[in-house]
Amino acid sequence: MRRRAALAAALRAQLLSMGYDEVETPLLVPAPGMEPAIQAFGSRFVPELGGLTARPIWLHTSPEYAMKRLLADGWERLFQLCKVFRNGEVSPTHNPEFTLLEFYRAGIDYHALMDDLEQLVKALHSATGGGVLERGGCRVAMDVPFERVTVREAMRRETGLDIAELQETEALRAAARAAGYPISDGATSWDDVFFSVFVSAVEPRLGATRPTFLIEYPAHMAALARLKPGEPQVAERFELYAAGLELANGFSELTDGAEQRQRLVQEQEERRAAGREVYPLDERFLEAVARMPPASGVAVGFDRLAMLLLGVERIEELLLFPAVREWA
Repeated sequence: MRRRAALAAALRAQLLSMGYDEVETPLLVPAPGMEPAIQAFGSRFVPELGGLTARPIWLHTSPEYAMKRLLADGWERLFQLCKVFRNGEVSPTHNPEFTLLEFYRAGIDYHALMDDLEQLVKALHSATGGGVLERGGCRVAMDVPFERVTVREAMRRETGLDIAELQETEALRAAARAAGYPISDGATSWDDVFFSVFVSAVEPRLGATRPTFLIEYPAHMAALARLKPGEPQVAERFELYAAGLELANGFSELTDGAEQRQRLVQEQEERRAAGREVYPLDERFLEAVARMPPASGVAVGFDRLAMLLLGVERIEELLLFPAVREWA
């Protein structure tokens, strides 16, 4: 825990030196993230005093909505290291309550933000002693430029499947099965089939020798991201991997309020179809999106980054009160 605390202190110092301001936003929010795969912890606010009204309320799954409101109000570089909450997420790399770093910068695209993230990760690696990192049989060099590879190229490189040519669900399913990947009939959507292959054949190999930015996701996999000019079939989204471990998710921000509303409504429908709780739209966030400057932002799993840099295999080794022990 002392090493973890030192890493958090080094992280704050590095971002402050890069011109970022630290902010705090509410943990309790009127609408959590809408991603269909994420379930929030919810309750009901019942005021005893004052002029507030009773209403549903949730622990935030990310500080994203509030931080983008700050971008719209004129903040140019901001970061937050905070607890976030996601119901049901328990594994060697997941805890229902975990620590997330988010930072945003106005006036840049996702390539420039990847530069900032690479600079941050390398500085933290140096602060923890440097050298080659070893995890899961991988030896990861950190003192070299991080790789940048598109989702399409990573899939083609590792599986031979070209997702740009396989945009129908049944076409992708047939090609995946022909390539030897066991795709169940229960994988009913294109995303289901894609992830059946990606999780087993691509993700474990990402960042095997140096950290890898996986970039340019299919447009429908990035509800909060800007589409790439001239290539609207992909979004300006990236994820950072090292030794097969996903560390971060970021993108060039969408700044079209009407488009953002449409995408969130679509995610509401996806949640409803999957039998998940459907959250309300955050109207203050949607109003702010239309006022946001061009910007990019990223969410970094601080616990996972600490696992990589400190040589820890399971997330509970970094937590004083992990769910696997406290909730058993």
